[in-house]
Amino acid sequence: MKHLPVLLLLLGLLLGRTSSLHAAEPQKTPPPLAATESKAQTELKALVARQKELLAQADQAADAARVEALRPRFQKLVNDYEQYLADYPAVAAGYASYALLLGKPVLGERRRAAALLVKANELDPDQPLVKNQLGNWLAEENRPLEAVNYYLAAIRLEPQEPLYHYQLGTLLAAARDDFLKGGEWTRSTLDQAMQEAFRQAAALAPERMEFTYRYGESFYDVEKPDWNAALEHWRALEARVKPGAERQTVRLHEANILLKQGKIPEARALLATVDDTALQKQKEKLTAQLPDEAAATPGK
Repeated sequence: MKHLPVLLLLLGLLLGRTSSLHAAEPQKTPPPLAATESKAQTELKALVARQKELLAQADQAADAARVEALRPRFQKLVNDYEQYLADYPAVAAGYASYALLLGKPVLGERRRAAALLVKANELDPDQPLVKNQLGNWLAEENRPLEAVNYYLAAIRLEPQEPLYHYQLGTLLAAARDDFLKGGEWTRSTLDQAMQEAFRQAAALAPERMEFTYRYGESFYDVEKPDWNAALEHWRALEARVKPGAERQTVRLHEANILLKQGKIPEARALLATVDDTALQKQKEKLTAQLPDEAAATPGK
């Protein structure tokens, strides 16, 4: 669940909703609150910009040596974040931003990142980004029954963010057995919630093909799939994807559903249009499910 551009964009929203800042030392005249907040926001924006640049360079590095060469700059950024939190200990966005940095593989301080997220959540419990990140951490720690509550809280706070719906659906699908053993979910309610989460993600971000594709796959995951709805979804998707391998991949899904519906001639005709060499193994698996053509022909 690593979506840095989306998370940094959401982080920008956090900057405008920080809590009151700590008082200055008694022997000094405290600056006006508005001025202090503006200074905190300005400094944090600069830290976030540096963070985004460094992480982008680390992602583009061709080998470990080049990543290691960035280490001093990462350490300087870490030191500056520590100083920022010392200067502005009541700014929830500072803890959230720092947590995003520490949680990245290049630094790998996940537990410290989680502690910072908890602090951010205490300071401002109405930040969906923080709820989502806590959900991610708990999911990665194999604590899905706790993670789901944070994902649901993030959705309540920002229902139009497709990523939160997608991650909820992913968690419900991946940890199905855990939820069923917990006793609070039935297979029916779990299937419905999981599929609705993927449907919402696809509807809110139709340009995100991975969301739309995963919603289509969710029909295979449920106990009682609506194959008519599934076929309608994949046919609509076929019209949107590029010709060639992408479109033929979607056709394989259509053929699979047609087979499940017992629509053999339609499935056979669709499989005949799949000729991409990379898809031949998947095609062969589906073709093997077709009855012998001669035996299926009346009068033979």
